[in-house]
Amino acid sequence: MHGARAENGPFEAARKAIWAAPPNEVISVAADLLDRHAGGTDTEVLVIDYRQTFLVRTRSAGDDVPVDNTPPGRAFASQRMVREDGGGLAHLPLTVKGERIGILSVRLPDGGPPWLDDFAGVLARALKIADQATDTYRRLRRRTRLTLAAEMQWDMLPAPAYEATELCFAGQLEPAYAVWGDAFDWAASGGRFTLTVSNGMGSGTESAELTHLAISALRNARRSGGDIVEQAELADEAVFGRHRGERLVDALLLEFDLADGRVRAIDAGSPRITRMRGGTTDRIGFEAQMPLGMFGDTRYVPQEFAVEPGDRLVIVSDGVHAARSPAGVLYGDAGLPQAMRATRLQDPPEAVRTMVRHYVGFHEDTEPSDDAVIVCVDWTGRNPDAGQAVEET
Repeated sequence: MHGARAENGPFEAARKAIWAAPPNEVISVAADLLDRHAGGTDTEVLVIDYRQTFLVRTRSAGDDVPVDNTPPGRAFASQRMVREDGGGLAHLPLTVKGERIGILSVRLPDGGPPWLDDFAGVLARALKIADQATDTYRRLRRRTRLTLAAEMQWDMLPAPAYEATELCFAGQLEPAYAVWGDAFDWAASGGRFTLTVSNGMGSGTESAELTHLAISALRNARRSGGDIVEQAELADEAVFGRHRGERLVDALLLEFDLADGRVRAIDAGSPRITRMRGGTTDRIGFEAQMPLGMFGDTRYVPQEFAVEPGDRLVIVSDGVHAARSPAGVLYGDAGLPQAMRATRLQDPPEAVRTMVRHYVGFHEDTEPSDDAVIVCVDWTGRNPDAGQAVEET
């Protein structure tokens, strides 16, 4: 909030009305508020689709708006307000803690009120909360029907992006509307950021169910206070107990110490991690350990590495690093390093979106043979003057 305008007047009235709106009416209430308090017209909220290639209209029957090469798309990609039509039409990003929800587009006289950015922030938070209480926004986001397996995976995932003092994270699944067993999970609490990239064996709902079981076990151990060793061992036991070693889950578990950048890792399968430091890109290798569910009593041993301010980590499943072009070129050897270099100046959410497009283009109009996950973490490190408070998510 910015001073007195956040405490009274039109903004305060609008803020209260948005929070009082029924979950499925948040957008229409916000549009009416801009009309009433700011003279707004042509107000539209565009939400990002599951593949993050189109901004989907929520209040009009027009075509969806491509993210690439459009004013609303530039606002989404840059996370800055973009104006067109001589400045009368404004496009504002709707973002919560790094998670990009969509765009608020509104035509305003004289550039609009000084509280417009604050209004967009309140609307974004209200939409994120409302999404848990209605199917309205999830229906709007899908430009085609999700498979049942994809529905299971997306419902299981945490937010696809997160931003804190120490790091910025983003992840994406592909094919977004038909993903099987690839997934990611994360949590920030107690001075740690825990991240898992996993890949359940097989395809369809069986793969999604397998991944769901593994991630539920990882979360159960984590939420009970267990570190990544306890998380991996409980997940190994749970998957083995259900499938007796016939079905496995590959996983890479990372636990960041937010205070000093030390990272503990357990490599239990195929996901790989690549680090970009300065102009150098190199794969971080670990001693491979058994996939989750192989024996049920595996004892996992963590390994360590350190991140420095400015480091970028990219973690991908085997659907990415083992993919081959029609000419037989391995994506992990050629395409991925190129994609990382090309996206170095982009923030993680936009970098992941761009890398997914690059990965799809690498297949030259052929369908990838496996589903895939791409995750990006930028480490900025803790400011020594910022204190020890850590926000729990």
